[in-house]
Amino acid sequence: MTPPLNIPIDIRQLITSEQAWHYSIIPSKLTSTTFEFFIDENNYSDNVVEELEVLFEKRVTLTKYSSEVINKALSIYYRRGDAKHAKSKWINNKISDDFLEKIIIEAHSINSSDIHIESFEDSGRIRMRNDGKLIERYHLKKEDYPSLINKIKIKANLDIAEKRLPQDGRIYFVSQSGKFDIRVSVLPTLHGEKVVLRLLSKDATSIDINDLGFQPKQLEDYLEGIKKPHGIILISGPTGSGKTTTLYATLKILNKEETNILTIEDPIEYTLEGINQVQLKENIGLSFAKALRTFLRQDPDIIMLGEIRDNETAQMAVRAALTGHLVLSTIHTNSAWGTISRLIDMGVPPFLLSSTINLTVAQRLIRLVCPHCCTEEKLNLSLFPKNFSTHRNITVHKIAKGCPECYYTGYKGRKAVYEVIPVDSEFAAKIKSNQFDISESLKQKQIRTMADSALDLLMNGKTTIEEIYSILMHATND
Repeated sequence: MTPPLNIPIDIRQLITSEQAWHYSIIPSKLTSTTFEFFIDENNYSDNVVEELEVLFEKRVTLTKYSSEVINKALSIYYRRGDAKHAKSKWINNKISDDFLEKIIIEAHSINSSDIHIESFEDSGRIRMRNDGKLIERYHLKKEDYPSLINKIKIKANLDIAEKRLPQDGRIYFVSQSGKFDIRVSVLPTLHGEKVVLRLLSKDATSIDINDLGFQPKQLEDYLEGIKKPHGIILISGPTGSGKTTTLYATLKILNKEETNILTIEDPIEYTLEGINQVQLKENIGLSFAKALRTFLRQDPDIIMLGEIRDNETAQMAVRAALTGHLVLSTIHTNSAWGTISRLIDMGVPPFLLSSTINLTVAQRLIRLVCPHCCTEEKLNLSLFPKNFSTHRNITVHKIAKGCPECYYTGYKGRKAVYEVIPVDSEFAAKIKSNQFDISESLKQKQIRTMADSALDLLMNGKTTIEEIYSILMHATND
C-alpha cells in the first residue's frame, strides 16, 4: 500500500488534527462503505477499530506502520497547533457551517501570516503561509467554493454580487484564540475569485529591536540615525521582508509621552498604544499623500508612512522632513543605496535628498536551519552563485534535514539580515552630484552589506546556502 508520506490532500483533510494525533492514524482511502487508515503499530487494538467505526459510521480497516513513520506523517500533515481549537471541519464530506472560522483559527494557531483561497477549473484549494513559504492545507469541491467566498465577503462588508472587479475589505475576528484583524483581498481569476486573508494587528509591545537581526555596528548606526529630530529614515525590501516589524520596533523606542507620532498604513499590521494610527482608504480618497498633508497640520513630531509609492508621496515626505519632522517609511528597492536612485526617478531633486535622508536600510528575512536535525558537511565552493567570490575561510556548512520539531521542513524560525547606510557628509555629496557607485566607500567605512550579514549566519551554522543564495547572487564579493 501507499506509504503514509504520499497521501493526497483530499484524503488527509477527511479527519482533524485532533483525531489524527489521538489515534495515531493517517487516512489512506475512503470508499462508500470503508475507511482505510495507517496506524502506529503501538496504538493498534480492536477497541480503536470499534471507536473509529462509530466515529465515521463506516467499516474501518487499519494497516500498521512503525511509530517513526506515523509520527513523521503526523508532524507534516497535522501540525500540533491545529488540534488546540479545531473540532470537526467536515460533515459527511461537506464543508461544515463553521469551516471559515476553523481555518482562520487554525492559521492563527500555527502562526500563519496569510491564507490563500484559490479556485481552479474543477476544484479549489486553501494554502497557508508559514515562515515565508506556502503550505497546501485543504482541497475544496467546486460546488462548495462560492458559498465560502460569499461568507468571507459578507463578513468583510463586500459586495457579494460583484464578481468582475477586485475588492478589498477587513474582518475583525473574535474567538477563544484571541482578537485580531484580517485584511481581505478578492481578485477575479479565470475560474473564479481568489481570496487572500492576511492576519493582522499583532501587539507591537513585545517587539524588541535587539532581537531582529542587526549586527552591533548596524544597530549603533541605526539608533544614532533615529535620534535625529528631523530627516527621513527609509527601509527597503520586498513584500514580507519584515520592514513593518522593523518600523514598529523603532516606533516603540521613539514612543514617549512628550512625542506626537502619526502613522498612515495599508494595512495597520501592528497596534501600539500611544501612537495615532490611520488606515489608508483609497476608495474614498484617503491616500498616503492626502493623509500626510493633513498630518502636517496635526503638530506631529514623528510621521510613519507605510510606503512611498509615487511622486506626490515622495515630495510630501521630503517636505515634511525639511520642515522639522522625522519621517519613517518603506520603499521597494533591491538595496539600501537603491532607494536614492528610486526617489530621484520619482522626481525628488538630488540636492533635497542629500539634505533630508538620515539613513537608508535594506533587509531580507532568512529562514534559520532547525537546530534539532541539521547536519554538517564539507563546503564545496561550487554551491555559491557563479559570480560570487568570498575571502572568508568557510570550510563547512549546515544541511537542512527535517524532524518533528520543524514539521520536516528543515527550518525553524526566521531572522532579518540588514544593510544599514548612514548618510554622512560624504554620501550626501555623492547624492548631490549623482554618484551612485559607492562600493569603495562602503568598504572604507566598513559598512556591512546584506551579503556580509547572510554569510555571518552561514558561518555561524544558523542557515543554509540555499536560503541565502538569492542574496549572494546580487553581490560580487564581500
